Amino acid sequence: MGPLIRLETTLTGDMYLSILPDYLHSFMSIVHSDGLGQFQQDNATPHAARVAIKWLQEHCFDFRHFHWTPKSPEMNIIEDIRDALLHAVENRSPPPRTPMDL
Repeated sequence: MGPLIRLETTLTGDMYLSILPDYLHSFMSIVHSDGLGQFQQDNATPHAARVAIKWLQEHCFDFRHFHWTPKSPEMNIIEDIRDALLHAVENRSPPPRTPMDL
């Protein structure tokens, strides 16, 4: 697991590109300094942006990046994790009222 990053707007490819070096790269270099860390993402449009893919290719020696077939749910646990997280949030009492409470 890595850091949770709260965005105030819709994620774009360029915004995602600004997140990768600041959060992903620093996290992976600390936690997986041996270069054996594995990064998984779904194929959301910002994740599949050319600038993001290029950055991941340029840093392929720092950590591994799983490649998923576009729009393929097979073996992708991100959706299951997202569903479990949403279920846990919905069952919170009292429910979160602000993004910071969340």
